[in-house]
Amino acid sequence: MTQLNSLSDNLVRLRGPKELPMSPPASVGRIPIVSNSDRIPVEPTAIEAQATVQPSSSDTAVDDIDRSFHAALARLIGGVSPAALALAFADWQLHLLASPGKQASLAGQAIQNAFDLVDAMLPRHAVFQPWSVIRPLENDRRFTGSDWELPSFNLLAQAFLLNQQWWHSTTTGIHGLAHSNAAIADFALRQGLDTVAPTNFAVSNPEVLRKIMETGGGNFVYGLHNFVEDWQALLAGGRLRSDQTYVVGKDVAITPGKVVYRNELIELIQYSPTTSTVRAEPVLIASAWIMKYYILDLTPRNSLVRYLVESGFTVFMISWKNPTPEYRNFSLEDYRELGVDAAITTINSLRPGQAIHAAGYCLGGTLLSIAAARLARERPDCLRTVTLLAAQTDFTEAGELTLFINESQVAFLEDMMWRQGLLATAQMAGAFQMLRTNDLLWSRVVRDYLIGERAAPSELMSWNADATRMPYQMHSDYLRRLFLNNDLAEGRYQVNGRPVSLADLHIPMFVVGTLRDHVAPWKSTYKINFLADADITYVLTSGGHNAGIVAPPGQEGRSYQVRTKKAHDPYIGPDEWIRRAPSHEGSWWTEWTRFLAAHSGQPVPTCLAADSGQKSAPSDEAPGSYVLEQ
Repeated sequence: MTQLNSLSDNLVRLRGPKELPMSPPASVGRIPIVSNSDRIPVEPTAIEAQATVQPSSSDTAVDDIDRSFHAALARLIGGVSPAALALAFADWQLHLLASPGKQASLAGQAIQNAFDLVDAMLPRHAVFQPWSVIRPLENDRRFTGSDWELPSFNLLAQAFLLNQQWWHSTTTGIHGLAHSNAAIADFALRQGLDTVAPTNFAVSNPEVLRKIMETGGGNFVYGLHNFVEDWQALLAGGRLRSDQTYVVGKDVAITPGKVVYRNELIELIQYSPTTSTVRAEPVLIASAWIMKYYILDLTPRNSLVRYLVESGFTVFMISWKNPTPEYRNFSLEDYRELGVDAAITTINSLRPGQAIHAAGYCLGGTLLSIAAARLARERPDCLRTVTLLAAQTDFTEAGELTLFINESQVAFLEDMMWRQGLLATAQMAGAFQMLRTNDLLWSRVVRDYLIGERAAPSELMSWNADATRMPYQMHSDYLRRLFLNNDLAEGRYQVNGRPVSLADLHIPMFVVGTLRDHVAPWKSTYKINFLADADITYVLTSGGHNAGIVAPPGQEGRSYQVRTKKAHDPYIGPDEWIRRAPSHEGSWWTEWTRFLAAHSGQPVPTCLAADSGQKSAPSDEAPGSYVLEQ
């Protein structure tokens, strides 16, 4: 008992001081920020009133012990709630056991698969026909290459794919099984099968065997060297050696500009114009703080920022601070106030009388939609257009991320973040790797450690490894208010005590979804069409969540579909939209600049924010200091 009391006395309490123990930079005072004490109080419901009863000290001690245990367990097992998994598997197994017809069907399918595979082995033809029983799915690139069409390896691959298909069948078509639990069971089974895929072992991977013959086994020496190098880098708390090729400010994020505003959460960068005239309306980009902003300003050949500047636009970019444990109590509302709202107010003061083209990428777009809906009610003339890039506003179909967004999982993550004050970079990266283990994990293991070769340096992969942290309170708000409760789409999300409605958005919108998005599926981003009361130009571009957005003109293999819906037009569903929308070869960037130009005034002579009398503004050169923090 003494040990338990000592543990509870030393635990970090959930609530802490709102402000950081630091003095804000001089520029912070230029932006009026609404504090928590200024927010309008909301009358609690009966249930909420019961929840606000102050617990006794003994209850608090018990709660602290439980949360500490959950936090330790979460770090041990990667943040996945064992209770959520157990409940999903129990639901699946109980309903499967109570379905004799389904069991008989599965048994018949297993027998049929065995007969088909044996039949494919029989030498009935002079030439072996690869993939005669089953083919990999279109997005499964594990078995590409001519070596996988050799009889022995091809039959092994087909046997694996049949096995994978059969296990998928065990989780589908079971009457009474909850869809969410079926999806969790299917996902977990697929993750387990992916670990034993024939591509992951030297003896069953023809590419590895060919490399052994070519190098006399030297590939394993190189692979061991790569493994030791990566392991040392991870133990040192840094990034993998192969992900450190591109240096921020030297190789990437090099578009010239200045930091014109800074507070404790953001730096606002204005990029230097390269044309003699610019559109009067500036462009503000709110990137996601899950990763660093410079995905939109990589190398000169694929920088969206540089493309906009060279197209005659004045561009501002939000660069978010990488939070430390002291930021644990910064909420989603703080990110709106100190982030998007502060940036808009600053630009309005630098460009008085000029409405803003506001754009948001991923989570930055979700936050922008909240801010824009509020501003549409309170300051309707400050924004000219809103652009959402792979950003969701309705989270009911938010992809495989939603598989683990339930009460059990969210509470488990909250306990883990409560103990450390934030979600660490390794935990963030692990969550995204789990969604695409074949592309982000196993393919790298095979290439780096079995084949013994490093992939060619990629600025996008280097950026992907430059991960950030997320404060406890903000991430909890994000998971609960948006993912779990879907408050924004259903009109319950409150700003300063008043609910915001996306139906208040009446200004033109440009919305981009990506065809192979694992983070923000395009059909989820498409839902803005029935949430906002505005003219919406929706674009569906090829590629995934990152590569689909970073799609400069001139890059081969790029295409997109685009169609505009007027506010008074009848709604059409996504499946009908994709049949109707015209298809175009090339980059969606050109479509966006045409949209921005069509909703802008005539070009005006170029001027800089630094010339507008803001003597107290920071003078740091882009990319600023926040993006360099690890």
